[in-house]
Amino acid sequence: MEDVEKLIKQANQLLEKEEFAKAMSKFDKAAKTDPTNAEAWFGKAEAAILVPKAKLEDIMEAYNKAAELDPKNPLYQSSMGSFCIDAGLFDEAEAAYSKAAEIDPDNAPYYFSEYGVELFKRAPIVLEDTMDDATEEMIMKKSLRFLLKSIGLEEVDALELLQRK
Repeated sequence: MEDVEKLIKQANQLLEKEEFAKAMSKFDKAAKTDPTNAEAWFGKAEAAILVPKAKLEDIMEAYNKAAELDPKNPLYQSSMGSFCIDAGLFDEAEAAYSKAAEIDPDNAPYYFSEYGVELFKRAPIVLEDTMDDATEEMIMKKSLRFLLKSIGLEEVDALELLQRK
């Protein structure tokens, strides 16, 4: 049985060389060697994103497994949220970013703002074929709500503030 830490180190070196498929394979081997190693699962997900043949379900499984094994690590949640936005899984992205904010309340404003900005930027691209005015408005509203949340403002307070002379 190979040492899991050694496999993870080799996988990270492969990532640095942009050999993503090989890195994914090493992380996968590490995860199979020690199924309780969150870092192996997370690495597998991160490497798999850059492997064209990798399946969405497998990437999500690896992220979820990492988050399940290390539920106090906000990086696992925020990275999964970022992936979900790119994959068009907006509800899952919102849940992941919100979970990261819950785990790491000191940095919650950053998770909320990242979700708001990424949703605003990526959703129109991901939804390009089905985008209509109502969908665009829904995206803008949700993005704005999260951006307001990031600075501690409720919608009514923001409206009041903007209407003051």
